[in-house]
Amino acid sequence: MTAVPPVEQRADDRARRPEPFAAPKGIPEYLPPDSAGFVHVRDTLAAAAARAGYGHIELPIFEETGLFARGVGESTDVVSKEMYTFADRGERSVTLRPEGTAGVVRSVIEHSADKQGLPVKLRYSGPFFRYERPQAGRYRQLQQVGVEAIGIDDPALDAEVIAIADEGFKALGLTGYRLEITSLGDADCRPAYRARLQDYLAGLDLDEPTRARAQINPLRVLDDKRPEVRAAMAQAPLLMDHLSEASAEHHAQVLAHLDDLGIAYTPNPRMVRGLDYYTKTTFEFVHDGLGAQSGIGGGGRYDGLMATLGGPELSGIGFGIGVDRTLLACGVEGVRPWSTARAEVFGVPLGDAAKRRLVTIAAGLRARGVRVDLSYGGRGLKGAMKSADRSGARFALVLGERDLAGGSIGLKDLVSGEQQDVSLDAVVDTVATAVAAELG
Repeated sequence: MTAVPPVEQRADDRARRPEPFAAPKGIPEYLPPDSAGFVHVRDTLAAAAARAGYGHIELPIFEETGLFARGVGESTDVVSKEMYTFADRGERSVTLRPEGTAGVVRSVIEHSADKQGLPVKLRYSGPFFRYERPQAGRYRQLQQVGVEAIGIDDPALDAEVIAIADEGFKALGLTGYRLEITSLGDADCRPAYRARLQDYLAGLDLDEPTRARAQINPLRVLDDKRPEVRAAMAQAPLLMDHLSEASAEHHAQVLAHLDDLGIAYTPNPRMVRGLDYYTKTTFEFVHDGLGAQSGIGGGGRYDGLMATLGGPELSGIGFGIGVDRTLLACGVEGVRPWSTARAEVFGVPLGDAAKRRLVTIAAGLRARGVRVDLSYGGRGLKGAMKSADRSGARFALVLGERDLAGGSIGLKDLVSGEQQDVSLDAVVDTVATAVAAELG
């Protein structure tokens, strides 16, 4: 018998262990069973884009810093305050991507994707990085699903992009959100409006940092969240009241398409959003159940961005949807359209020979698309069945030495408790059929 170390020795052993690491502050992690919801939300949103013909693009996690400074806008909080920027070993300034559109446009230009037919329709998903004060729904590593449609300026395409997001939310079962929409005009009306807004701002008592931001992009002040600035901007001129004839007609057609699609919307003439490249159609999906961080996704048209980044004069429109926030919205509404089960079938071998046979049965079932887990480590029947319950499996396969000798295996329905013996030669077909019937 192995001697048990005394209490004092065990305490000394613990004291000598190094301190464990923790995830960086503001970085959400998703582990089973909660990760099942994250994966379902992400894949459901991406599937809505795939059904509309948007091909997948895998983007770099970091890019040259200048891409975001030029593309997103130096006056934005994203560029001026929130980017993770560092020098690599070659002393080049690189930045962890804070958003997806600039990277997609850079890739389209670099690979001449616009020469292969327009619009270029792309979808992406993954982590993005912003140095913000962490709170619920506001993370330093945020997960997004996005789409971009580049090369065609068509109100019907704007409506399609909005409809993809709406379809994704509806597919998840969400109902408590609303679409807010506006137009940020075009090159024909923006300069005159900018001058009018700057005249208004000149009469306000603004602090120096805000006044400096207003000189770069006065629309940024409309996006200021401070109560005193909001109050001062209450009578500011609105771009929606000064649209060019072409912009006004474009916006009217977008709304007409949304009406045809049965997508409800709320006009929000004060919407700016946090990026400088937006023109014309601009929108946000809002869920009031999330409190201050109510935006679950949004986007808009960016007709000058491609030329700004060195490409041809092509228009574009897209969105980014927050997977983290959409998952929080599902929680607020009590929506859980996903299974947390790790497997549909759980194998319980009782003995080494039974384990060898169950390993091959599991492989056969997996080849048929069935998710299978096994009990490892020589556990007894009671402990193995507890593991089967924790896995969320609908069926258990129990195989002992006596069953093996008799050429049969026990198939147990973990919901009804019913059990039957199945021929080992037919078990893969029988279980695959049972699982298919259960899934519907």
